[in-house]
Amino acid sequence: MKQRAARTVSMALAVALSAGAAALAPAAQAAEPKYGHEATRTALRALVEKGGLPGAAAKVSDDKGSWFGQSGYADTGTGRKRSAGEHFRGASITKPFVATVLLQLEAEGRLNLDDTVERWLPGLLRGNGYDGSRVTLRQLLNHTSGIANYTDDPDFSHATTGLGFPEHRYDTYTPGELVAIALKTPPQPDPESRPSYSNTNFVLAGMVVEKATGHSYAQEITRRVIRPLKLRGTSFPGAAPHMPKPHPVGYSRLDQDATPDAEIHDATEQNMTWLGAAGDVISTSGDLNRFQRALVKGELLPPRQTKEMFEEVPAGHGLGYGLGVEFARLSCGVKVVGKSGSTNGSLSAMVGTQDGKHQLTFNVNGDWLQDSSLYINVIEAEFCGRIPSRTDRTPAAPRLG
Repeated sequence: MKQRAARTVSMALAVALSAGAAALAPAAQAAEPKYGHEATRTALRALVEKGGLPGAAAKVSDDKGSWFGQSGYADTGTGRKRSAGEHFRGASITKPFVATVLLQLEAEGRLNLDDTVERWLPGLLRGNGYDGSRVTLRQLLNHTSGIANYTDDPDFSHATTGLGFPEHRYDTYTPGELVAIALKTPPQPDPESRPSYSNTNFVLAGMVVEKATGHSYAQEITRRVIRPLKLRGTSFPGAAPHMPKPHPVGYSRLDQDATPDAEIHDATEQNMTWLGAAGDVISTSGDLNRFQRALVKGELLPPRQTKEMFEEVPAGHGLGYGLGVEFARLSCGVKVVGKSGSTNGSLSAMVGTQDGKHQLTFNVNGDWLQDSSLYINVIEAEFCGRIPSRTDRTPAAPRLG
């Protein structure tokens, strides 16, 4: 069976752009929200009406306040609509939370991002071409480590996101087990000049947090980020499969994107240890907008570490990696930063301008997307005030994570 890329790699903010258009566009740092949100509302509606997805919801924060828009259903059986306070699985939006903790630990002098993996996790990253003494913590956070992505493993993906999901949805995985799966595949060549997105990087980062603090990444994020920012809808459930209310039903086709008539499963309940520190967050759109704004405005990190987080490693096509975050230049020239996420029954994105004036978080409670432009258009619509034509960007599919 063909494995769905949406399960394994970064969406890089879901924006696949024309390199020429991006180069010619002015380097705007923020879009003035003078146009309202009608284009965004249209883009959400298109996800449901043209994309055949169950429902979509978005929340925006900007200089004029906040705005919520939705289309479709949180529950197709009852006809319940999407709502502003819903919880959803953010998947790889976990990564900037983990990166924030490591950067705080660096600021406290408890570790250095140029420390090697071998120093903190001796003996773990060895064999099959791997050498933990040649991989730094910084390389984990900006995906220049070259470490293989364990979620690309065919047997693992079959059990976690494929047709084996109903049987294995409550299975628990340890971080060590996930790393061992990755090490079966040799490292990627030339990772410094060719960044390669890997969930394994953040499983390792979560293990380093525990080694450095004696507490799990979830405990440290809760103490250092969730409580100070009062993110009351955000949690890291680990093995607990249930969702806090209210929440949409998470509808999944289980890696069968190419089959329009594939059976749709209720994937709302799932044990997220298969992603762990790479992607088990549950949150709300309001919480994630607040988190993105706090990051870019330096409310969580000292100036040096804030600068480090947003040092960009180019990844091509107007995209780039920071430490746990991703950058994209939109077709209108606006540059946004944030993170996207995908898991069974949920596609999400948290993006905003780097000056902290404009944030967008949106979620789709379905995981199939045959026309990637429909997803991309939500971001373009909000920050550019229009839905671009296909000639404004390349037709390449977005990469989800």
